[in-house]
Amino acid sequence: MNAVVQPAAAAAAPAAHWKSTVPFAVMCVGMFVALLDIQIVASSLQDIGGGLSAAQDDIGWVQTSYLIAEIIVIPLSGWLTRVFSTRWLFTASALGFTVASMLCGLAWNIQSMIVFRALQGLLGASMIPTVFTSSFHYFQGSRHRVYAPAVVGTIASLAPALGPIIGGWITDTLNWHWLFYINLIPGLAVAFGVALMVDIDKPDLSLLKEADYAGIVLMALCLGTLEYVLEDGTRWNWFSDQTIRRCTAIAAIAGALFIVRSLTYRFPVVDLRALTNRNFSLGCVLSFVTGMGIFAPIFLTPLFLGYVRGFSASQTGIAIFSTGAASLAGVPVYIALGRRMDLRWLMMFGLASFGIAMWSYSLITHDWGGDQLLLPQVLRGFPQVFAVAPAVTLGLGSLPPARLKYASGLFNMMRNLGGAVGIALCAAILNSKTNAHFLDIASTLTPANGASQHLITSMSAKLGDVLGSATAGHAAALEQLRALAYREASTMAYADAFRAMMVVCLAAACLVPLMKSVAPRSTPSANAH
Repeated sequence: MNAVVQPAAAAAAPAAHWKSTVPFAVMCVGMFVALLDIQIVASSLQDIGGGLSAAQDDIGWVQTSYLIAEIIVIPLSGWLTRVFSTRWLFTASALGFTVASMLCGLAWNIQSMIVFRALQGLLGASMIPTVFTSSFHYFQGSRHRVYAPAVVGTIASLAPALGPIIGGWITDTLNWHWLFYINLIPGLAVAFGVALMVDIDKPDLSLLKEADYAGIVLMALCLGTLEYVLEDGTRWNWFSDQTIRRCTAIAAIAGALFIVRSLTYRFPVVDLRALTNRNFSLGCVLSFVTGMGIFAPIFLTPLFLGYVRGFSASQTGIAIFSTGAASLAGVPVYIALGRRMDLRWLMMFGLASFGIAMWSYSLITHDWGGDQLLLPQVLRGFPQVFAVAPAVTLGLGSLPPARLKYASGLFNMMRNLGGAVGIALCAAILNSKTNAHFLDIASTLTPANGASQHLITSMSAKLGDVLGSATAGHAAALEQLRALAYREASTMAYADAFRAMMVVCLAAACLVPLMKSVAPRSTPSANAH
C-alpha cells in the first residue's frame, strides 16, 4: 500500500507546485505592467507634449492623472475582490487597463490623453494589491514566506525604476505612442491567463447592498485632492495658490470624515482597525518611507541628467540602468539570507542602505553621468528587495486571514502615497534651494572677486570676436556666467534633496526593531485571500 501511495504523493507535489506558481506568475506580469506605467512616461513627457501640442503646464498631468486614479482605487481593491472574486476582478482590471492603454496611444490631444491615462490608472490599479494578498494564498510555510514576498517586493521596486529606462528607449527607437501599445499583448495574455487558471475565492454580490458608498466617496475626495496637492503644489507655489488651498482643505475634511466613518460603520471598505496591529501599522509606515526611497531618486536622477547634463531620453535610460540590474542581483541574496535570518534585520539593512545610498548621491557634481552614478545606484538598487519584501511578510503576514484583503489595499496605498510625498518634498527642495543657492553664488560674483572678473574679461574678448561687438560679447559673457551659476545652484539643490531622503531612510531603519517576528502560516485557508 505504501509503495502505491508514496509515488502518487511524489507525483502530486510537482503538480500542486505548478498550480500555485503559474497562476501567480501570470498575476505578477499584470502587476509589473501596471507599476511600470507609473514611470514609463517620465523620460518622454516632452515628446508626448510635443506630439499633442500641449502647453508645458498640462504635460505633467499625463503622469498625475494616472497616479490620482490609481491611489484612489488601490485601497478599494480588497472590498472589490470580495464582491467580484480575485479571478474576475483581476481579469476585468487587466482588460480595462489594456483597452485604456490602446486609447492612450490613439489620443488626439492633451485633454483626451489625460482622460485615458486616468482610466488606465483607475482600471489597472486593482492588479497591484491583489498580487500581494494572493501570495499568501498560493505560498504557505516557512520556505515560501521568503520566496513570494521577494518576488512581489522585487516587482514593486523594480518596475518603477525600469519605467524611465524602457520608456526612453521606446520613445527614441520608435515613438511615444508605443509606450502604450506595448501593453496590448501582455495585457490580453494576463486577462485570459487569470480567467483560465486563477481560482482562489468566489464572488459575493450581496456585499454591494451593504457597502459604505459614503465612505468610498469621502476616501476618493481625500486621496484625489491630496495627490493633486502633492503633485502640483510646487508648480503653483503651494499655498499661495487658491486651488491648492481649497484642495488641501477638502483633503483634510474628507480624510477626517472618512476615518470617523470607517471606524463607526459596520462594513467599511478599508479596515483601519488593522492599524491597531503593531506590525501592520509599523509596516505601513515603513512601506511609506520605502516608497519615498524608491520614487524620489527615480524622480531626481532623470531630472538631473535631462536638465543639468542635457541627456536625451535614451542616454538617461542607459545612465540609470544599473539600478535595475542591482535590484535583480539582490533577489537571490535576499532569498538565501531570508531563510536563515530574522527578516527584521534584513529590512533594517535595506533601509539603512537606502540612507547610505542617498548620502552618496548627495556628493553629486555638475559633471556626473552614468559612471559616477554607478555606485549610488547600486547601493540603492541592491537592497530594494530587502526593504520591500520583509515589510510584506512582517506587516501583512501578521494579520489574520479574514482581514488580509481589506488591509492589503491600505498597505499598498501607503507605498504609493510615500512616493508622491517624496517626489513633492524633493520638488519643493529643488525649487527653494536652487533659488537660495543661486542668490548665494551671485552675491560673490562682484567686481571685488578677481577670479570672476578675469573670467568675464576673457569670455567677453572671445565672444566679442565671434559676435563682432565688444558690448555684445560682454552681454553674452554675463549670460554664460549666469548659466554657470544656475547650474551649480541646481546641482547643490539636488544634493540637498538627497540628504533629506537620507535622514528619512535612516530614521525609518531605527523603527524596524519595534516589529515582532511573524511565524509562517502552515496550512492554506480558503479565506486567506
